[in-house]
Amino acid sequence: MADEQPTTEFEPAVESGQSASSGGQSPLGVGSEEDAFAERPEAFVGAAFAGGLALALILRRLTR
Repeated sequence: MADEQPTTEFEPAVESGQSASSGGQSPLGVGSEEDAFAERPEAFVGAAFAGGLALALILRRLTR
C-alpha cells in the first residue's frame, strides 16, 4: 500500500467533438433486463395478497 504512487495523469471527461451528457441515467434504462418486477408485476401482487391472507388466518387462530 505504501509502495503505490498517486497518478497525476488527467483524462478529459469529454473528447473533442462530442457534447457532454447530463451525467445521469433514465429510470427506464436502468436494470430493465434483470428486474423481475417489471416482467411480471401481477405475480408480486398475488404473492402479497396470499401472504397477507395467510398472516390474517394465523393471527385469527392465535387470538381465539
